[in-house]
Amino acid sequence: MKKINVLLVAFLWIFSNLAAAQQTEGNYFEEVASDSLFIGYSKTTTIVFPYTIKTVDRGSQDVLVQKAKGLENVLHIKAAQQGFIPTNLTVITADAKLYSFVISYDEESPQLNLSLHTTKAGSPEMYFSAEGANEEEVHKYSNLAFYHHNKISGAMSKKFEIKFQLNGIFIRDDILYYRIRVVNSSKINYDLDQLRFFIRDSNKIKRTASQEIEIVPIISYNKPTSIKGERENTTVFALPKFTIPSRKHLVIQLMENNGSRHLELRLKKEKLLRLTVLPKL
Repeated sequence: MKKINVLLVAFLWIFSNLAAAQQTEGNYFEEVASDSLFIGYSKTTTIVFPYTIKTVDRGSQDVLVQKAKGLENVLHIKAAQQGFIPTNLTVITADAKLYSFVISYDEESPQLNLSLHTTKAGSPEMYFSAEGANEEEVHKYSNLAFYHHNKISGAMSKKFEIKFQLNGIFIRDDILYYRIRVVNSSKINYDLDQLRFFIRDSNKIKRTASQEIEIVPIISYNKPTSIKGERENTTVFALPKFTIPSRKHLVIQLMENNGSRHLELRLKKEKLLRLTVLPKL
């Protein structure tokens, strides 16, 4: 009897190990959870992704999908026909992440504006990417430039109790990082409308004859929507590499939303050569 019990225990042990081996063998898949997304025929759904959209795959032609013009991380989605059966959408972004959606039709209350990533101020970031730039690395180098101790002086404009200053220029892998500090010494909040970069003619006879080339940032690191009264903010703008031709200069414009406190920096190419090479991460 004891012999039978020993054999039974041995058999159960072998069987349990074989079952466990069968469960683990070949189990290499990790399921990616899908989000539910409701879209309509007469309204467009917009999704802001954290990084540049690399590939988009839709499960049915009943869904229309396209990237927003001039924006690398914004996707527009719309129903091609009313009442389509549920389908799926897969998006892969530049940081090698996969996003999966189950898309259903809802004309009455579709989801319109969605963000998968927000800034500290709660508003979605729009990315204008340089060709071939790895945005995850650009974010890391922007953070490095943000905290770097090297500074430049003499690039400042001050009026309306607002100090507008370029206090650091850095470079890594053909990407320039401009660190800009804005100090609001007034008691009135400074609501930021836009901060733009231009290459402009130094000598212009008439305003209409002036030629301007705008440089669009790849990303803006720590960019606020508003700077509170008696507060300050530092932002790093990652820009595709550029040089200043002779008889031209760089203009950085700071514009207030619904206000007149506009400031401008005008920088010659000699100033822009005072840059720091960021160490490789």
